[in-house]
Amino acid sequence: MSGLKGKVALCTGSGRPGGLGEAILARLAREGCQVVVSDLGHVPAGLDGANLASSADAEQVAAGLRSAGAEVLAVPLDVRDEAQVEAAVARTVEAFGRLDILVNNAGIGFLMEPLLETSREHWQTVLDVNLMGAFLCTKHAARQMIRQGQGGRIVNVASQAAKSGHAHMAAYTASKHGMVGLTRSAAMELGPYAITVNAVCPNHVTTGLGGAQNEYFAKLRGFASVEDYLADMRRRIPLRRTGLPGDTAEAVAFLCSDAAAYVTGEAMNVSGGIEMH
Repeated sequence: MSGLKGKVALCTGSGRPGGLGEAILARLAREGCQVVVSDLGHVPAGLDGANLASSADAEQVAAGLRSAGAEVLAVPLDVRDEAQVEAAVARTVEAFGRLDILVNNAGIGFLMEPLLETSREHWQTVLDVNLMGAFLCTKHAARQMIRQGQGGRIVNVASQAAKSGHAHMAAYTASKHGMVGLTRSAAMELGPYAITVNAVCPNHVTTGLGGAQNEYFAKLRGFASVEDYLADMRRRIPLRRTGLPGDTAEAVAFLCSDAAAYVTGEAMNVSGGIEMH
């Protein structure tokens, strides 16, 4: 894809081997981007059970990208902490001289529970990571892009849950709807600086976050196994398969390329046709 060689891309939540963030950075690196792996590296209070990446996981992702020929920086980042967000942007610029692409991929959805049993704390935890984190990263990355004066690309990883309602996922669904609203508002404000802001909306990806959701909903809906649940899902998807990290990575790469220079404020479905609006 044109226009990506030599660009610098930071992807949040990219420290889990085999995860969506790793796939996104690998795809961008193949186009010649210098890439920044960022993730928590530890499990803070309130995020127990979130299947978060360890510092060793993030280093493994970075090492894999380097072995494939990419220039890589790894930085610890809690997207809820504005000081850490500022520091991550500063470290990126210190290492590579600029920041051209931000992918807001950090997210949690492990708090799957009925709405009436959702605590204020659980609700806030999901909103802080999924929406507040995207806001803070967008704010500070965009400031850097504006200083550079050469435009930029911001891609938010939303979800099929950003387009419709989902039982037992009220906090997650609200956070992803909010991310699409943030995408559209940011696109309006940042357009005059040649910064495009778009979202991608994948359906269930069968690794990481999607894997945990599959286990929960297979049991909730009475399937004998996760595989039976996924088989039923595949029957309902027009393309007859579940999503892969590479599917979303391709969409992100397109939105970051020159081919999408006139695309902004969009929420692109990457769902095999199960979501069409």
